[in-house]
Amino acid sequence: MLKSEQLSLARQLDLVFKELQEELSGLSSGTVFVQIRNNVIGKFGIRHNPLTGRSGAFSVECEGMSVVQQSSFRNMALESLRYKKRWTHGEISYEFAIMQGMVVVDATLESNYNMANLMIRYPRGAQADTGSDQLYG
Repeated sequence: MLKSEQLSLARQLDLVFKELQEELSGLSSGTVFVQIRNNVIGKFGIRHNPLTGRSGAFSVECEGMSVVQQSSFRNMALESLRYKKRWTHGEISYEFAIMQGMVVVDATLESNYNMANLMIRYPRGAQADTGSDQLYG
């Protein structure tokens, strides 16, 4: 059995879009997000508000993304991975909307670091004294 940590990040992202296909087919805007830890996608999903309120009542959007639009969105998401440099933990958000029949995507790549990991990697005695300890105690 193949484990997620054995799959490339691109392949994992491809699986995310496959899983979200039905939900995307009912949406014309929103944000797809993937949370990454050790280059493995854990939590993922879509943030959206599919209800439109007018005159005191809500109506559900009926038009969603076509198969071609979803494929275009997926390709742009995969292309955005080229801009992920060096970091292994974080989140990528893809804000999307259908405009004039085309899918428009804004990707935000967020890297996360943990100070505790740095303290292990750079123990206090191993650093050259730069005098910065005097500033912060």
